[in-house]
Amino acid sequence: MRALLVIDFQNGFLQMGDFSQEKERVQNIIKDFKRNEQPVIFMRHKDENEGSPITFGTEESELDSDLKIDADYVIEKSTPSAFFKTNLDDLLQSLGVTHIFVTGFNTEYCPQFTAIAAYDRGYQVTFIEDATATVNDDSVYEFPGLDIRDFVGSVLNWSNVIEVLDFEEYVEEYAEEGLKS
Repeated sequence: MRALLVIDFQNGFLQMGDFSQEKERVQNIIKDFKRNEQPVIFMRHKDENEGSPITFGTEESELDSDLKIDADYVIEKSTPSAFFKTNLDDLLQSLGVTHIFVTGFNTEYCPQFTAIAAYDRGYQVTFIEDATATVNDDSVYEFPGLDIRDFVGSVLNWSNVIEVLDFEEYVEEYAEEGLKS
């Protein structure tokens, strides 16, 4: 069984740039999972820091309402790994999930950490690179020209243990006919 993880698609992140393409890709992937009656699990980062764009308890910390409507489960977390001190692993096991698909914010943190943690727990992992996004850029890391999403996708892909696809490759490889047309 497959499951989709939609990580930290929270209002505060979405307000920090134009992430409409990433959101549309995630919406389409969600539709595919729902059509196949496969679980869609949302992660919500619980950030207690006052200066955070997703400070817990604010409207900015809420999950995007357009996407959340299709969530089968919502799990709160407080670290980059969706598995650390959450019931995600128990939930996946109870559902019989063996293959997870990772999307979400911020590419270089929560989606990356979660993909690695999932692999370490024995799951087959597919990271959909262009269905992740980040509010950071090359200046944050003092690395001129850095394409964060591409860099993370390359590192995960080179591991030879985590499958990395872009949305179009996902559609070709996994999607039902409804997405292909």
